[in-house]
Amino acid sequence: MTFASPSEPLILAAVRTPFGRRGGAFRDTRPDTLLAAAIDGVLQRSGLPAERVGDVLAGCVSQAGEQGANIARQALLLAGLPEHVPGVSMNRMCGSSQFATHAAAQAVAAGDLDFAIGCGVESMSRVPMFLDLTLGQGDFRGFDGLHPDLLTRYPIPHQVESAERVAEHWSLGRAELDAFAIESHRRAEAARAAGLHREILPQAGVDKDGQPILLAHDEGIRAVIDPARMAAMQPVFRSADAGVVTAANASQMSDGASAVLIGSQRASTDFGLKPLARFRARVAVGSDPVMQLTGVIPATRLALQRAGLSIRDLDWIEVNEAFASVALCFAREFEPDMDKLNPWGGAIAHGHPLGATGAGLLAKMLAGLAQVDGQLGLQVMCIGHGMATATIVERL
Repeated sequence: MTFASPSEPLILAAVRTPFGRRGGAFRDTRPDTLLAAAIDGVLQRSGLPAERVGDVLAGCVSQAGEQGANIARQALLLAGLPEHVPGVSMNRMCGSSQFATHAAAQAVAAGDLDFAIGCGVESMSRVPMFLDLTLGQGDFRGFDGLHPDLLTRYPIPHQVESAERVAEHWSLGRAELDAFAIESHRRAEAARAAGLHREILPQAGVDKDGQPILLAHDEGIRAVIDPARMAAMQPVFRSADAGVVTAANASQMSDGASAVLIGSQRASTDFGLKPLARFRARVAVGSDPVMQLTGVIPATRLALQRAGLSIRDLDWIEVNEAFASVALCFAREFEPDMDKLNPWGGAIAHGHPLGATGAGLLAKMLAGLAQVDGQLGLQVMCIGHGMATATIVERL
């Protein structure tokens, strides 16, 4: 096996907690506890001594309350890492932990670190979405609180409205969105029932009555979907005759954490660690702040260009299902093999704990590539205010 250089960053382990429903199994679990579990779990999975970690980079979107005061540092200490290990929290909105893995890889590639952890967390039960923006004055309803001059230049709507505009632009009807959502749950349930999610670390939680349980799967997955009931749901913002985006064809608010351990080729070899994958492309792009969700298209194009690949070369494609219209506009543009697009379902079924999803989907994709004996995978996510992150990995 040939590597680009001794400092080439390699993925050594990748894990996530189950994603719990908002107000569900993890409603009594602090987010720093969840992140500590992911950090500890990725080290246990890899066998790397904790003292060898050079930095912990954590994605988190709503950095307030229990997710404030640099949750990365708090969680690594809770996980038992020695005090000399630093931590930093970062916010690239929905792409936060995906970017955290990119930043960790960049630090390793630069030779600044031998090992780093890119990770992320979000408890949407205990820290309301965009609490840092609303300052606790009410639930998040949109971006009206942004700078007036910015909103004059870019009238940034709620992401649900952007999802509606995406559906209009690509002529995606309500029936198509709902059918995609049903298929997301079907695939997710099939993967859960088959025990395919080797990346998941079971975590203690509570059932609906508050009794202790061990959650070992994503809580939001529905084994049975009633199409008639789904079709009867009202659009989130628009009227029934003008809107197609409902709670059923959008991602679920969730609680969860994830972590990816990255090490240089040289240091990994010295410790006898077997890498899971290498990076073929790491991308972040900006896109239209009003449409907001279409960045997955230029991000994918750039990632494929940098990797020297086409969409047909990929064995696994993980497009975050923030909304069904996002995944379907991606499909319209790239015409992928739909059996390879979110083979185990997506966020419509398993949930979207904002700051945790990026690294969590990377962990899920690596488990999927191993299960199908695939080599190349793409993970891409739309991001608020018009951005996207994309990662292409090669399984080793």
